[in-house]
Amino acid sequence: MDGVLVDSETYWHRFEDEWVFAAAIEGGDPAHEEVTGMPYYEIYDYLDREYGTTVTKDEFVAAYQDRAESLYGEDVRLTEGIPALFDSLRAEGRPLAIVSSAPQSWIAIVRERFDLGPLDLVLSAEDIDEPGKPEPHIYERAAAELGAEPADCVVIEDSLNGIEAAVRAGAYTVAFRTTHNAELDLSRAEVVADGPEGLRRVFLGSE
Repeated sequence: MDGVLVDSETYWHRFEDEWVFAAAIEGGDPAHEEVTGMPYYEIYDYLDREYGTTVTKDEFVAAYQDRAESLYGEDVRLTEGIPALFDSLRAEGRPLAIVSSAPQSWIAIVRERFDLGPLDLVLSAEDIDEPGKPEPHIYERAAAELGAEPADCVVIEDSLNGIEAAVRAGAYTVAFRTTHNAELDLSRAEVVADGPEGLRRVFLGSE
């Protein structure tokens, strides 16, 4: 969802610059790609281990939850062409799933606001009792829920952690390149889709 269906990574990166990296850690200079794609409650664990933290995990989680409401409800915009792409894939009989590190409550805001349904599966990292991205468990679970092998699934990811999770699960991985990850090496994915037009070419072979 984040960074693929909606442009939320831009806003989360700003939140990280203004509060997470500026006030919630003891020191150091984390890069956005270190944490992008991870479940937000695991971001705390990572930062605490690597940089030290100045807030409790409860305070950290609460700050993310507070920001999420307006971020998804007001700020983000839907990626151009997503409804048409979804309609085309449904017409071909392909199952569609959102598999996200975001909680179900955040996903629900986006689904309702942009009418992203019907879907065959909506799976959040909070739904599985396993570590989140970059570990492969969420994509392995998603494939199982859909009655498929990971190798028969196509995953669209924008973050290094997400790409790593999909590749390690054995899925065919498409990296979605957009403004927030324009400078990152996305070569772990099988193919890189440049923007909405690139996604359409990958899936439908056309503009």
